[in-house]
Order: sequence, then structure tokens, then C-alpha cells
Amino acid sequence: MGVSKIDVDSFLKLSEKIPVIDVRSPSEFLSGHIPGAVNIPLFNDDERATVGTRYKKAGRLQAILEGLRKAGPGMSEKLEKAIKASVNSELLVHCWRGGMRSEAMAWLFSLGDIKTQILDGGYKAYRSYILAKLTEKRKIIILGGLTGSGKTHILAKIKSEGHQVIDLEGLACHKGSAFGALGQATQPTTEHFANILFREWNGTDPDIPLWLEDESRNIGSVFMPDQFYSNMQETPAVILMMDMKTRMPRLMEEYSIYPPAELKASIMRISKRLGGDNTRDALEAVDRGDIAKAVEITLHYYDKAYMYGLKKKDNRKIILVETDTDDIGINTTKVLKAADSIKW
Repeated sequence: MGVSKIDVDSFLKLSEKIPVIDVRSPSEFLSGHIPGAVNIPLFNDDERATVGTRYKKAGRLQAILEGLRKAGPGMSEKLEKAIKASVNSELLVHCWRGGMRSEAMAWLFSLGDIKTQILDGGYKAYRSYILAKLTEKRKIIILGGLTGSGKTHILAKIKSEGHQVIDLEGLACHKGSAFGALGQATQPTTEHFANILFREWNGTDPDIPLWLEDESRNIGSVFMPDQFYSNMQETPAVILMMDMKTRMPRLMEEYSIYPPAELKASIMRISKRLGGDNTRDALEAVDRGDIAKAVEITLHYYDKAYMYGLKKKDNRKIILVETDTDDIGINTTKVLKAADSIKW
């Protein structure tokens, strides 16, 4: 069977119907991979390290021989996995640079009559490609507002009404605040976040406005690509203004269900910014079961920080929307009506 190398754009288009096999080591794959790819590593992490050391000390030929000794016994199992993963006896394959590892596995897969196409430049080329794509300026509308304004729910409602939305917090598995990890799955790495962000970005129409939630540069432990974040700061923003009393019921509903120990750990994450007295008062409030007081103390901090950040934005691109209700339907209507005034 033939083996050919193709560019990133062609590779990604074909990946919509042909499975992608990532032949890098398990740790490389876990750090970040093309969404949907299956990991069939040529070497495990220890084997990769051994072969790499051999290359540095004895050169390419000795590294190849060492690699054959390490990978040889598991070749049949690797081929069996590839046969099961293939569709119509076809696979797409990549390693880090599109070199020896992908070529070796493509050869192996060909023994199982699998037509294999290799990503030219490997995962490294893919990363350069997607990060460049994520710098592109698009018609973006930012939905902002103070913590507890129901922005994520409003974006979901906006999406249900046919608008384009990317849920950044959903991709990052974090709600943004110190309490944002509660009830969430493990966060992706910053590297992999960019990969899944690109998948969503690439699936939207650049001629139609795209809604994103206003975020800090980091969402929990995940950092957004630099230029993507910078572009977000330059786009029109609809800011929902809601007083603390209106926001409290939703926050209580979302966070009062968690154990006190988890709430206290979340408070401690921002203890330096809260200050000693506020941190102590918030922790004591949790201990006596007064979750509302603890939430109120942390809200004062977040409100102050958000309003400070808002002042840095271009006033000409900010639309403030006042509301006295936390009703998602009503506020969605207000937000969409405000966005209608944006001139592109």
C-alpha cells in the first residue's frame, strides 16, 4: 500500500472521515493532541527516553537498532489496534515532526493493507498551523458581566436561538473564579485547550458574528493563546449590569451544594487578594454554615476586580445593559437587542 505525506490543511480535512493515529509517546499525547486522535505509540515514555539517549551517545544507526529492539515485540499488537481503528482500510498518521516514527508505523500499517497518509511536519506543524489560525481577527461579540450574572446560561440560550457561540469555560472545564473548579472535570493542558479551541473556531462561519464570554487571560490553570486573547480585548462587548442582591440566589444555588472543605480551599486560592481580614471572615462564615456571607465577601473582591478591568476596555466598543432580574430568557433578549446596534 502507498504512503504519502500531506500538508496540515489537507490532513485536517481528511480527518473528518479518516481516523487519526498519533504515534507519539503517551506523555506527549496527554500534553496535547489533535482532538479525536487515537494514540498508538511506537515507543512508551521509557523506551522513547532510552532511544533518545542512544541517539545522542552513539548516533542515528545505533538509535534505530535500539528502537527496533524496543518496539519489535509489540508490533503485532500495534498493527491489530490500527486495523481496528481504520475506516475502509485507511488511516492518517503523525508523530512530532513527521519523521521516522510516523514513517515506521506507516510501514507497519501497510503490512495490514492499510492505506496510510502522514502529516508532513507532524504535530509540530499542526500546532504552528492552528496557533496562526487563532490569531485571525473575526466578528466577535464578548458577553461580559459581574460574577453570578448567568453569562454561561445566557450564551447557551443565545446558541439555542441559532447564533454562533464558543463556550470557553466549557472547553477549559472551569467557571473562571476561585470556585470555578468545583464540580468540573479535570482541566486540559494549556496546549490541548488551544487544540480543542481551534476545532470549535474552525467549525464556525467567519462571516457571522461569534459570541464569547469575557474572560481573564487564564481560565483556572488554562491560558488562552496570547493573540487570541488580545483580539478578544479589541472586539465589541455587551456587559450585563446586575446588582449583588439579584445575583446572590443563583450563586447560592450553584455553590452551596459543595462540602465546606472544598469551599474553604477555593477561598484560600484568592486569600492574598482578599486580604487577611476578609479571608478569615469568609472562612468563619463557611464554618458556621453562612454560605451567603462567604459568597458576598468574595463577590466584593470579584466585582471590584471586574470593574477595574472594564475601565481598560475601549468605551466606544462597550454596551452596558442594565437588568433587575436574573431571568435568563429576559436577559438574553436584552443582550441580543443591544448587540443589534453593533456596526461592523
